[in-house]
This record gives sequence, C-alpha cells and structure tokens, in this order.
Amino acid sequence: MTSGPGTGGRAFQKGLEALAQHVAREGRLPGRGVVEVLPDGVEHRTGIWIANIKARRAKLDSAQLAALAELGVDWAR
Repeated sequence: MTSGPGTGGRAFQKGLEALAQHVAREGRLPGRGVVEVLPDGVEHRTGIWIANIKARRAKLDSAQLAALAELGVDWAR
C-alpha cells in the first residue's frame, strides 16, 4: 500500500484522524509532544506529524490542504 503525505494514503488519513480527534477535544492544534490514542488503540504522535507534514507541505495535494485548513491549520490555507 502506498502511503505518505503526497499520496493521500493511510498514513496521512491516520494523522488527519488524530488531528481531528485532538481539535474536537481540546479546541486547538496540538503541541509538538502530543500523542493521540485513536479509537483502534493505535498511538499517533500527532504533534510531530503536524510539524513533519508542514515541512513537506509542497507535496500535499489540494484536498489534503483543504482537510488540514478545515481543522484550523493556518499554513494549509
């Protein structure tokens, strides 16, 4: 299975799921050290993920950027 920020793959979807969960609970974006536990029990290093995805934002497609912007990620607008 292909994965990563440029593919819209499972890794990006897991990150987006973790980010949405955090924003819904906390009302803000996560700090760098935040780890979210997803409903399936998987721990996701959401704070690191958002920093990494920002560094690679040139590889994101418009749908991925829109999904991030919808969750309050300013640089994705």
